[in-house]
Amino acid sequence: MAERPAYAQSTEEILQSTQVDLATGLSQDEAAKRLARDGENALAKGEKKTMVQRFLDQFKDFMIIVLLVAALIAGFVVHEWADAGIILAVVILNAIFGVFQESKAEEAIDALAKMATPDAHVRRGNNVVTIPSSQLVVGDVVLVEAGDVVPADMRFVESANLKIEESALTGESVPVEKSVEALSGDKVGIGDRTNMGFMNSNITYGRGVGVVVATGMNTEVGRIAGMINNAEETTTPLQANLSALGRTLTIMILIIAAIVFGVGMWRDAMSLPEMFLTAISLAVAAIPEGLPAIVTIILALGTQKMAKKNALVRKLPAVETLGSTEIIASDKTGTLTQNKMTVEKVYYDGALHDAADGIAGGNLLMTIMNFANDTKVQQDGTMLGDPTETALVAYGKRQGFDVDAELAAMPRVAEVPFDSERKLMTTIHQMPDGRFLVATKGAPDQLLKRVSQIAFGQTVNTLDDAGRNQILATNQALAKQALRVLGMAYQIIDAVPAVVNTDTVEHDMIFAGLVGMIDPERPEAADAVAQAKAAGIRPMMITGDHQDTAEAIAGRLGIIEPGDDAAVITGAQLDEQTDEEFAKNVDKYSVYARVAPEHKVRIVNAWQKKGKVVAMTGDGVNDAPALKAADIGIGMGITGTEVSKGASDMVLADDNFSTIVTAVEEGRKVFSNIQKSIQYLLSANLGEVLTLFMMTMLGWDILAPVHILWINLVTDTFPAIALGVEPTEPGIMKQKPRGRKSNFFSGGVGQAVIWQGLLEGLLTLGVYYIGITWPVHTASAAMHADALTMAYATLGLIQLFHAFNVKSIHQSLFTVGLFRNRAFNLAILASFALLAVTILVPGFNGLFHVTSLDWHQWAVVLGAGFGIVVIVEIVKFVQRKMKK
Repeated sequence: MAERPAYAQSTEEILQSTQVDLATGLSQDEAAKRLARDGENALAKGEKKTMVQRFLDQFKDFMIIVLLVAALIAGFVVHEWADAGIILAVVILNAIFGVFQESKAEEAIDALAKMATPDAHVRRGNNVVTIPSSQLVVGDVVLVEAGDVVPADMRFVESANLKIEESALTGESVPVEKSVEALSGDKVGIGDRTNMGFMNSNITYGRGVGVVVATGMNTEVGRIAGMINNAEETTTPLQANLSALGRTLTIMILIIAAIVFGVGMWRDAMSLPEMFLTAISLAVAAIPEGLPAIVTIILALGTQKMAKKNALVRKLPAVETLGSTEIIASDKTGTLTQNKMTVEKVYYDGALHDAADGIAGGNLLMTIMNFANDTKVQQDGTMLGDPTETALVAYGKRQGFDVDAELAAMPRVAEVPFDSERKLMTTIHQMPDGRFLVATKGAPDQLLKRVSQIAFGQTVNTLDDAGRNQILATNQALAKQALRVLGMAYQIIDAVPAVVNTDTVEHDMIFAGLVGMIDPERPEAADAVAQAKAAGIRPMMITGDHQDTAEAIAGRLGIIEPGDDAAVITGAQLDEQTDEEFAKNVDKYSVYARVAPEHKVRIVNAWQKKGKVVAMTGDGVNDAPALKAADIGIGMGITGTEVSKGASDMVLADDNFSTIVTAVEEGRKVFSNIQKSIQYLLSANLGEVLTLFMMTMLGWDILAPVHILWINLVTDTFPAIALGVEPTEPGIMKQKPRGRKSNFFSGGVGQAVIWQGLLEGLLTLGVYYIGITWPVHTASAAMHADALTMAYATLGLIQLFHAFNVKSIHQSLFTVGLFRNRAFNLAILASFALLAVTILVPGFNGLFHVTSLDWHQWAVVLGAGFGIVVIVEIVKFVQRKMKK
């Protein structure tokens, strides 16, 4: 029979299972043996790749391999070393960008390691000694108090008002009260293990003694580190699309080149070496060698825009992944909420009030909540103490209650500290008239046992059953809204008892009221959720907090309908479902409460298996594995731990959930612009391929490699990059997410590439035909030279004119605006100038094997170039009408 978990064992059992004496602790010799057996209390780091390995990994991409082959062919076969150099430069630049931007899992592990507390106070050989926490072993007896960091996973055997803040691990915003009693059940969630302390959590109140039950990678934090180390890298939709595009293009190019070579040899059009060079030239012309660099530049420009809007991208493809996101699975604490307890409701004089309404004069409720309170206010205004207590002081400050001045007038003279059994805290203050105010706060049900009267303004009445039931009903109603409720009571006594304890001062008290607190949602979060839904994105909440709290916040944000219990599931309920069952039911749930880190990963994986693109947001250590498993992990820059940031693809500098929606819009725009660039590049290259193919088949003089290379250089690069900064098209956030199944050819782009590429080729061939039949010339050689020059000029200009067409796939050029994009206008002018200089500037003619054209020939060239705009506009118009 397997040994029961530490939290399910009694104190005697835990001491026996770890073989330690509580009074003396382990001996130094025994501790040394255990350290040698189990290793140091430290986190194992994943195997790190060297910079060289990371650089070489960038060349495993299929498209990159294609480009390297193209560079070799261009250099060693075609002897165009300049082109080979350009291709290699593009590939190397792309690899450098990849290494620089790559998200490294070891950063998260390093951050976890840095969180470890440096020292621990332990009993060793009947003495209390301070040792490095890395030297702790299972069985060590550790002493902790307020301000300490828990150095390893421990089972508490002594507790004096001990509270631990575990939000980074569990997602629960309120410190957990710890006890020593064994817990029943073998599947108690982390957040409910009230007799355990977890490595790297913070002691906020009291003191305790615990026995170490797990160290290093066996701790809960260690399990998270292991999950991060073992998480598989997900391929982004952009990476998958580029890889698929590279394979498709390579196959098509090889087939076309083979056909040209075969037909040419069959027709005996050229010698074998010449025909081989022609086929290779065609293949080089077809490969969009600038595509990886252009995509990288567009993504980099997108990261700059996102950074200005507080979304810091750590991994370039994440920019585009946002645009295809279908699920946003968000942590609650610190992401959707403020991670700051805030007073929301106050109940006094028999009525419930909003906190903003304040408290009527004469009621001691405000005084009690500030007096029965251990919050320390620093000189800079910051508050130290339990979040619940600091919320009460902060509320008083907002209402104009000067706690320092009030305490100076009524100083504390005695107290009965908080006790986890009676759940009350009492302080006694000397009043100016010599009497004493007893101020008590605590759990309403426990407080009411000690109350006999109730205050209504300046009067005090006997508390009857009806009044008591009304208070209990109000408490229950507030609790159902996920508010943490505290009751306040007081009495005025003539003298402080000789012995101050619960029996002598906490009796016959006067009920003053109730205070309801919650970690409230961020003000902008509800609007962001609504915008996400409008964009076809499903927002979800995944939290370690209690079910009632999660359900209430989700209802207030609009993630679920208020009271929709069926959409809420807990981690324990999730454990009862097999993976197959959960896969069938995953659509039902929008809120996951009381979950562990492995649950979050399981949820992300379940949606990914359904083919969905999942974004996960979070700020805690417990979020890190899911952040890394998601298609895009989004960490919080302010409240987020270094662990969560290290595991993320993007970090929100302002911790603002609405920034995610803004980033999604930018991501959609980036994909749309990449799609436009690809449409432009591929249709242009198809036009070049068709021109060369048909010229070869018809036996015409074909364009030289220098023509194709120069056209590729001047007309591909600048306009394609400029298309990457096109403004956002209207209504982009009203469209459904693209999802994982879409690709660069979706939405009619594939068809457009084909027919527009064919159109470019046909127009170019038409101009060449006009050139060779031009009546002015009598010499055949001159006629063919001019025709070739006209074809060269047409092929270049037609691509520049076509760049205007792809500013929108479906909308009219005149709707999206001719000159809205200044960078685009400059790019077209620069490309036109570089193309024209090869024809118009003396000295370049011989270099590029072209002739000077007269104005008649230029009119034909310009007419064909502008003709593609007219034809595409007509086709778009017909398509829009047919769609309607």
